[in-house]
Amino acid sequence: MLLLLTEFLTQYFSAFSVFRYITLRGILGVLTALSISLILGPYLINQLRNRQIGQAVRNDGPQSHLSKSGTPTMGGGLILLAIAVSTLLWADLSNRYVWITLFVLIVFGAVGWVDDWRKVIEKNPRGLPARWKYFWQSVGGAGAAIILYMTAQSPVETQLIVPFFKDIIIDMGLFFIVFTYFVIVGSSNAVNLTDGLDGLAIMPTVMVAGALAVFAYLSGHFQFANYLHIPHVPGAGELIIICGAIVGAGLGFLWFNTYPAQVFMGDVGALSLGAVLGVMAVIVRQELVLVIMGGIFVMETVSVILQVASYKLTGRRIFRMAPIHHHFELKGWPEPRVIVRFWIITVILVLIGLATLKLR
Repeated sequence: MLLLLTEFLTQYFSAFSVFRYITLRGILGVLTALSISLILGPYLINQLRNRQIGQAVRNDGPQSHLSKSGTPTMGGGLILLAIAVSTLLWADLSNRYVWITLFVLIVFGAVGWVDDWRKVIEKNPRGLPARWKYFWQSVGGAGAAIILYMTAQSPVETQLIVPFFKDIIIDMGLFFIVFTYFVIVGSSNAVNLTDGLDGLAIMPTVMVAGALAVFAYLSGHFQFANYLHIPHVPGAGELIIICGAIVGAGLGFLWFNTYPAQVFMGDVGALSLGAVLGVMAVIVRQELVLVIMGGIFVMETVSVILQVASYKLTGRRIFRMAPIHHHFELKGWPEPRVIVRFWIITVILVLIGLATLKLR
């Protein structure tokens, strides 16, 4: 919206032309989302506390978590608001990638909101039944995949790029829809599984979003993309604003979510943020790099799969508790140690992901 205003004012004051630069609008996106989170955060927490919208804690988990019972949850709504407002203010609203990403953010956020509402407000421990939760996630994931496939303007937009190899490119054809669907839905659930400790999920999300902003900028720039042997996706650079909004909203939320947390984001935040990371990775054609950079999310997901499979097949557990962050807690690691070490691992993995830009 403000981009349109500045373009109008440019004809009268040439200084406003500076707002055409994606990098500046990306920075403004960070600051806008950060400001919204910091300003509205205390109000939201008080409202959630007054309405007794608090987190329920499992009795079979780490005993240190029992003290968290009643901590306000569903704070992810603040993250979504900050991202949406910042994006609408600074992004080019004629860009299809902006609207596809916002579509995913809203659909998955709505699924998470209903799930949280039923758990916290209606006191239904099951929340949204798994089949319906997965159904609506599928609607959002498949919908975005079909739109991306139908609106693709060049073959590269539906090809699979293998990191570290500049000459390995796989034309997926219609399989692109299936692949994209699993990337979006899988990423959504992976972040949701990681969201079990104070700040554990939000900081890796911020770091991965920041790295995707780099990929988006380079992919949207023909000369940089050609030099680095990565796909040139016209219009992908506009995702910098959304990535910046995630960074700003995430850091603002972390101000209140850091240990000991004053608020949890709940499924409304985790499901939507994971899905958005997935769809942006698809747009810039870096799905496999997302697996590297989001290694913590992958590790958490795999630990749950292995735990369930082992218990059903052998009656034995591989980990003391899954997801794996609870395993380390039960081994005696203090919660802040688990959180910070997982953050450090994410920093390393994000750097490896960025290194794929040149190591080809």
